[in-house]
Amino acid sequence: MPLSRRTHLIAALALSLTFSPAAQADTADGAALTGMSWDEITQMAKGGTVNWFMWGGADNINSYVSDTIGAQLLAEYGVTLNRVGISDTAEAVNIVLGEKEAGVLDAGSIDMIWINGENFRTMKQADLAYCGYTDVLPNNALVNWDNPAIANDFGMPVLGCEVPWSKAQFAFAYDSAKTPEPPRSIAELLTWIKANPGQFTYPAAPDFNGAVFVRHVFYHAAGGAETLMGPFDQARFDEVAAKTWAILNEIEPYLWREGQTYPSTITQLNELFANGEVALTFDYDASQFGLAVQDGRFPETTRSFGLTDGTIGNTNYTVIPFNSPNKAAALVLQNLLLSGEAQFAKADPAVWGASPAIEIARTSPQIQAQFATIVLPPSVVSAEELGKNALPELQAGWISAIEKGWTANVAQK
Repeated sequence: MPLSRRTHLIAALALSLTFSPAAQADTADGAALTGMSWDEITQMAKGGTVNWFMWGGADNINSYVSDTIGAQLLAEYGVTLNRVGISDTAEAVNIVLGEKEAGVLDAGSIDMIWINGENFRTMKQADLAYCGYTDVLPNNALVNWDNPAIANDFGMPVLGCEVPWSKAQFAFAYDSAKTPEPPRSIAELLTWIKANPGQFTYPAAPDFNGAVFVRHVFYHAAGGAETLMGPFDQARFDEVAAKTWAILNEIEPYLWREGQTYPSTITQLNELFANGEVALTFDYDASQFGLAVQDGRFPETTRSFGLTDGTIGNTNYTVIPFNSPNKAAALVLQNLLLSGEAQFAKADPAVWGASPAIEIARTSPQIQAQFATIVLPPSVVSAEELGKNALPELQAGWISAIEKGWTANVAQK
């Protein structure tokens, strides 16, 4: 994005930010914070405001953050949470990048971003992330950093530059009253699509969920995810991509509206499923199916499942920009989000149903007992069931190439 466009985006989103005079006290250098006690950090954070930029497309998540977390943050720590909803995480990353290019090095407009994957890679490589502080957080002790799925974000080592928030894994959903036997693998799905014309589609990349579906087909064309691990390999990409585009172009006439158009977002795909226009939908967060049933958007007979050949899973994180003026307040927020209480609250299927990023066994007996009471609705496949066939995410270089390749070789054909 050119600097002029970044500047306009900064100005537009800045209108939704909240600043307080007290927040100006939170101006300690990032390195200085790592030498402070936690009590000193919480004292410095008091009276401050955290401008948290995050995807705002789910009302339940927005409510959990603004109401549950925001209320607790203010009541217990005297810190105000200002949630700034965005449609694409890249918007926030571009703001930070634009501020760095403009010389805004210690008074940025963003204090925290909900992030993972390509966007984290961009921030890390451009030195846009505040790093090296995670050991300061008391609840960091609940995180298993020895787990590669936590220590690496889409193959990029975290190295103290972000804090895990939730785990997620891709799943499909169907109406069991209309589709008793859904396809259970990518190979079966491709055959099913041709046998059931108009009953399937997927959002156009770079929609997050649509792009993940394309990666599943890419894994299938490659003969398995294990052949794609590691840094981007142009020769290997070219070989697998040619097969992938051929597969996707072959099924295109059998898609909804004969593939002449694609939904632009996962929300639009879910609307098609809710209206009965397509027989299958999917999401990187299976809990969303349960919430859709609870809200009356999906039928009670909705069920979800993984694939026998696996579905992709990952961890999502929060990151603090290098130029956040409210780092102490952001640390307090990150620590709260990692707490057993907060992780249990968002794991409640009635609230969100997100899989915890912490090790439940490291929490108190009381918190462990609370987690043991969670009962998933019939529409939500369990994380344990999905985890039996979990597939890793590719490194970011592969993902950007796949998305660009799909646009050029499928969408524009």
